[in-house]
Amino acid sequence: MVIWPHVISMPIYFALLLGVIVFFRKHYKLSAYFWLASLLTFPLWLMGNVDGWFRWVKILSVIIPTIIVGFSRIAVHEDKKGPIWDFLKKDDFLWFFYAILFLNIAEATIKDITLGNYSNAACGFLLCVTIPFAPKYWKILKNSSADLVAYTTGSWNFIYTSWNACFVYAESPMYFASSLCILLAAELYPVMKKRPELYITARIYTLAAHLLLRACFDIFPKVMDSTSWFNPQVMSVWGIINFVIIVPYVFWHMWQLHNNKAQYSFKRLKSA
Repeated sequence: MVIWPHVISMPIYFALLLGVIVFFRKHYKLSAYFWLASLLTFPLWLMGNVDGWFRWVKILSVIIPTIIVGFSRIAVHEDKKGPIWDFLKKDDFLWFFYAILFLNIAEATIKDITLGNYSNAACGFLLCVTIPFAPKYWKILKNSSADLVAYTTGSWNFIYTSWNACFVYAESPMYFASSLCILLAAELYPVMKKRPELYITARIYTLAAHLLLRACFDIFPKVMDSTSWFNPQVMSVWGIINFVIIVPYVFWHMWQLHNNKAQYSFKRLKSA
């Protein structure tokens, strides 16, 4: 197993992805127009870098919502007026982002089942169950960055990261190393900021950037091929561990909702 190229390429890509998060979080308006313009790269996708139904669904189900996130941030931050802007500002529209996250997890969960990665698929199902509801636990803040925040917990973020890494390990071993970079960037950025609620924003922009790069110029098989890392036993054990970890979290999550503690434990507010 040759790993020295990964020792060089993975830290570089990880640092680049952290920069992507910082840039698109700060420049909310440029973010919206950049991701809208990214659709013009569609001819490059047809050159063979996007193949199979899952890849097409995945890239479109990430790029289009990323565009909508950008314009929703503009609508809220600049208090835009007009039928479309007013619609994007509605609290109920936050259910759209909830639904996209739910569907993205569900996509991978279904794929996990087809791969025989059943324990990890069960974990994915429970991740869907424990997504904090909109609009109560989702918001676009009226701060300088117009942040989209979803009040997930640090534990949920970690389980999601481990679940998704296991999924990619099973579904696309060749891209596991590069996908690990995007997952770690999204995981560690909120940790560094001590704001778990930024996880979904970080995940949106790292995933969108990665999928766009793969669709246009798929360099990863040359610089970060991790095919040889795959081991079916590792996949199976990893999926079981993810399931074992999430089960107690599900009980905790439901307990918080049942006892009306979620507004404090999810949003990290001080109890009255």
